[in-house]
Amino acid sequence: MFSGIIAALGRITQLNPRESGLRLTVEAGRLGLDDVVLGDSIAHNGVCLTVVGKDGNQFMVDVSRETLACTVGLDAPGPVNLEKALRLNDVIGGHLVSGHVDGVGEVLRFEPIGDNRLLVIRAPEELARYIARKGSIAVDGVSLTTNTVDGPVFAINLIAHTLENTTLSRLTAGAKVNLEVDLIARYVERMVSVGEG
Repeated sequence: MFSGIIAALGRITQLNPRESGLRLTVEAGRLGLDDVVLGDSIAHNGVCLTVVGKDGNQFMVDVSRETLACTVGLDAPGPVNLEKALRLNDVIGGHLVSGHVDGVGEVLRFEPIGDNRLLVIRAPEELARYIARKGSIAVDGVSLTTNTVDGPVFAINLIAHTLENTTLSRLTAGAKVNLEVDLIARYVERMVSVGEG
């Protein structure tokens, strides 16, 4: 589990093809790898991946073809949002995030509002029912609060701190982003649907 509070901006520096997908080499930036061991989970743009190697301030993860087909941002060198998995005594500053991407959204607008930015995203239709006004959503692994929702389209206000410390400042209209809906919304829907059956 994760909280959606990005710990560091890392950078994918190498992609090595493997029979089942890709092995990524990631420069950890400020993440700090002293307490990371092989087998640990680290979220990359909201995608939970397992550490399979370490070398100085770099680590390696394997990405399956299935994951590559269902997500964006892991198939080319470049910046990546990083977060280590939560420990039981960690503060949850964002919301509960599993690191399992539900779908890929499209940025419709990314406009300045003073020091902030208005971010408008269209989610896949099947995710619309999980997105609520003033609810939580993870965009490329970043825990955010929706301001408005209209069907599959939702708007978020990004503050300067988020823009400075995540990859979201690089977004443009037409960009694709990983989305994970609120875990609680999924369970509520499941309970309601089972109760109706």
